[in-house]
Amino acid sequence: MELKINHTLRNFDVLPKTLEALIAMELPEKKKGIAVALNNRIIPQSFWAETILNNQDSILIITATQGG
Repeated sequence: MELKINHTLRNFDVLPKTLEALIAMELPEKKKGIAVALNNRIIPQSFWAETILNNQDSILIITATQGG
């Protein structure tokens, strides 16, 4: 099974069940400053735990960074 994460195809033996599980895998140390779009639709963080992922979904993960 595969997901497109930030424009790159990634293969998984078993897909993470929810968007929250995927974010925990991809960014285990980061809890704040993350925005996520699933299939070109912004998903608020309050809905990550209930957002089910499907094969061939497209996910865009944006993280805030410090600097100037």
